[in-house]
Amino acid sequence: MNAAKRREIFLRLQAANPHPTTELEHKTAFELLVAVILSAQATDKSVNLATRELFPVANTPQKILDLGESGLREYVQRIGLYQTKSRHIIGMCRILLEQHGGEVPQTREALEALPGVGRKTANVILNTAFGQPAIAVDTHIFRISNRIGLAPGKDVVEVEKKLMKFVPEEFKQDAHHWLILHGRYVCVARKPKCRECIIRDLCEFREKNPD
Repeated sequence: MNAAKRREIFLRLQAANPHPTTELEHKTAFELLVAVILSAQATDKSVNLATRELFPVANTPQKILDLGESGLREYVQRIGLYQTKSRHIIGMCRILLEQHGGEVPQTREALEALPGVGRKTANVILNTAFGQPAIAVDTHIFRISNRIGLAPGKDVVEVEKKLMKFVPEEFKQDAHHWLILHGRYVCVARKPKCRECIIRDLCEFREKNPD
């Protein structure tokens, strides 16, 4: 895919959704961090249902520590892998208080040192909470990047590096959200909604769905 096509793809996505953002409900960087940790292998809807009950009670590292791991589990037990996630969040809160004054760090290295935080989660926080032009490659972005020819790669790190190289600078801040939403609602895994797609003529996927 050439540079002109890539630019046009993001121009159209921008025109359709000028101010994209995450569907995870949050008011602070810390709330977002908790929500993203909970969202691994879970839907944003299920996470939002849990955090709507959790955050009014505990939305700071100290308040979640005060709940304790068993107390936290009561709020998130409907989310997949909730026991492991609860343990990670408690450990994360402890490190934030001990090493970062209770604040979410703004560097990749410090974020990835937190329990339950990998490269993808760190990128989400850097991008959405702190306005850095990072691109978090989840299953939707990985699929789209390979399917439409935008930034093909054999693994998520390769796709991320290609996106950071190929996405025009002015679109990098929002590219992550545009691609996730496009993959979640239009370019879905099993039967992409090609007829509804606003970038269909730019897409290099050979097996477009005629329906």
